[in-house]
Amino acid sequence: MTRLLTALILGCLAWAAAIAPARAATARNTIGLKAAVVTACTVDVTDLGVALDVVGGETKRQVGSVVENCNDAKGYTITVNSANNGKLQSGKNTVTFTTLYDGTSGNGSGSVSVTRSKATFAKTAALAVTIAGNAKTIAGHYTDTLTVTIKAK
Repeated sequence: MTRLLTALILGCLAWAAAIAPARAATARNTIGLKAAVVTACTVDVTDLGVALDVVGGETKRQVGSVVENCNDAKGYTITVNSANNGKLQSGKNTVTFTTLYDGTSGNGSGSVSVTRSKATFAKTAALAVTIAGNAKTIAGHYTDTLTVTIKAK
């Protein structure tokens, strides 16, 4: 009787397993996503082509416009440097000027630096100069070059 009962139980279990819906095994696969953005800082400089009055002088005369773009979250520095250390030159004759960038006045060498504390896009800033007038300025064509650079922090 025990054998018959065991055979009957096993048969019922086999029958139940055969008619029970099959359970699907769960399979998981993953896809890892990655991205990288390189630091990119640019300046777009527009020379306004201004003819400066060194005899009468100039006060905060805008000579250019700069558009700043930098994606560094820590910010960046804009530096303006004079090729002649803050002097317009005509041969050996010079006229000293001060550079101003976005309202910040530079030092006596024609340089100025401005630091931004975050990423900035399409920021327009004015580049200007101040020259003390001098009625005794020697005749000539006075020139200098201002170079604008941007550097991420």
